[in-house]
Amino acid sequence: MADGAIDEFWAVVPAGGAGTRLWPLSRSSSPKFLHDLTGEGRTLLEQTYDRLVPLVDDRFLVVTGRLHAEAVRAQLPDLGADGVLAEPSPRDSMAAIGLAAAVLERRAADTGEDTVMGSFAADHVITDPAAFRATVVEAVAAAREDWLVTIGIEPTFASSAFGYIQLGDALPGHARARQVAAFVEKPSVSMAEDYLASGQYRWNAGMFVVRPRVLLELLATESPAFAAGLRELAAAPERLDELWPGLPKIAIDHAVAEPAAAAGRVATVPGSFGWDDVGDFDSLAGLLGDAEACNVLGDPGLVLSQQSTGLVVPGSGRVIAVIGLDDVIVVDTPDGLLVASRERAQDVKAVVAELKEQGRAELT
Repeated sequence: MADGAIDEFWAVVPAGGAGTRLWPLSRSSSPKFLHDLTGEGRTLLEQTYDRLVPLVDDRFLVVTGRLHAEAVRAQLPDLGADGVLAEPSPRDSMAAIGLAAAVLERRAADTGEDTVMGSFAADHVITDPAAFRATVVEAVAAAREDWLVTIGIEPTFASSAFGYIQLGDALPGHARARQVAAFVEKPSVSMAEDYLASGQYRWNAGMFVVRPRVLLELLATESPAFAAGLRELAAAPERLDELWPGLPKIAIDHAVAEPAAAAGRVATVPGSFGWDDVGDFDSLAGLLGDAEACNVLGDPGLVLSQQSTGLVVPGSGRVIAVIGLDDVIVVDTPDGLLVASRERAQDVKAVVAELKEQGRAELT
C-alpha cells in the first residue's frame, strides 16, 4: 500500500457529461475530462487519478459511458480489469455513483472490509492536491461514523453558477466538520453576496464521502425500488442492459443529499485547495491566468495576438490572428469555430442545443 493511503477507502470517479459550455473543444464523443485543459500534459481525468492514488492506492473505480470506456482505460492503464464500470446510457449521477456503491457494498460483504467510498468528478481542477488530500482524510473519519459527508468549497467570490451548502452545528469529535443545514440551489448574484457575507455557506462541488451501505440505505428511504435495482445489478452484472434503463434519471443531490440533510444525516468538511469545475471558457481563461494577454491553450506558434485579452484555442492547424479585442474567446477546431465574449461564455450551451434541434448531432 502506498504511503498515506487510507485503509479500505475507495475512490469512485463518475466520468460523464459532454461539457457543452466548452463546445467545440468538448463534445459528447470526446468530453472535457478526456482533454488537457490546463496545458500541463495530463488530461483532467489523469489529474484526478494522480491526486487520488496516494489516498487509495489501487482501489479506484471509474463509472463512464460505454462510448468512453476504451478512452478511459487508455488514459489510465494502471486500472485493474474491474476498474471501469461502463453505463449503457446516461442516467445522471445517482445511478452512476449508486452502481459503484452497490458493487463496493457487495465486495465488502465478501471480504469483510469496512469500506468507505469517496465520489469525485473526473473533470475538476485542484491546484493544491496536498490540502485536498488532508480534507479527504477528515471527511473519511466522519464517514466512518455513518454520516454522508460532503466537502464544502470555501467560496472565493459571489458565484451564481454553483449550488451552496448551508452550515449547521459543529460535528462532535471532529475539529472542522459541521452538520449540513440544507443544500441550496444556484442563487442570484445578490443572494450569493449575502451568503458570502454571512460566512455560513460553502460551494457544493458534488464531492461525497460515505460508506456504500449508508448511501444505499439513504437512497432506499426515498426510493426503495431504486436502491433495490442497484443492488440487483451488483449481484447480476450480466443483466445490466436489461435493468439499467429502468433506473430513475436523477442527480445524487436531489435523490439523497437534500432529503438526508433535512433528516440531519449529512456533514461537511470545509475545503480550501484551489478548486475549479472548469464549467465554461470564462472559467478556463481565468484558470490559465494572464489577464493582460490572450492565453493560448495549444500551439502558441499558431496565434498572433495584438493588444487583445482572453483565450484562444488553436485546434485546426490554422493560424489565428486576434487584434484589439478584450476578453474574447476563440476556439478553432476542424469542424467548428467559436467566437464569443467571456461575458457570454455560459451561452455556449445554447449553441449545442440549437445544433441538436437542427439535426446536426454529429457536431455536438
